[in-house]
Amino acid sequence: MSFTKTYTVKDEHIDVQNIMDGLYYPFYMEWCRHDFIREVLGFDFEEQAHKGVNMVLSEYSLKFVRSLKSGDEFTVSCELFGDAKGLPRLHFKQTITFKGKVMTTGVFTGTCISAGGRPYLPEGILEQIKDKPVLEQ
Repeated sequence: MSFTKTYTVKDEHIDVQNIMDGLYYPFYMEWCRHDFIREVLGFDFEEQAHKGVNMVLSEYSLKFVRSLKSGDEFTVSCELFGDAKGLPRLHFKQTITFKGKVMTTGVFTGTCISAGGRPYLPEGILEQIKDKPVLEQ
């Protein structure tokens, strides 16, 4: 299942070359991913943080294919994958598309940590990813 959100490039995200600065692509992906985590996985970052549980990124990679420009209305997608090695990690494949063309792709990997600092996934999330495909890395 692919979760999507639509955004519009803000003027303040444009650099001197009149294209969106590369540092903003992961921000738009983050906004989509956080909505997915909250709306689909049912994990509320603020509520869980008050309980001492933090969901954090451990790594990510991006591939820039084309540039967005001011005012472009684009879509960000998010798909969830389990970990091929069975580690307590979530993998999110994300794509930014504009007018049917891929602009940027990325893979974001995260986990949860509690006060002890050890990575784990809460039972509710484990239940939701048990039948998901795994990401080979």
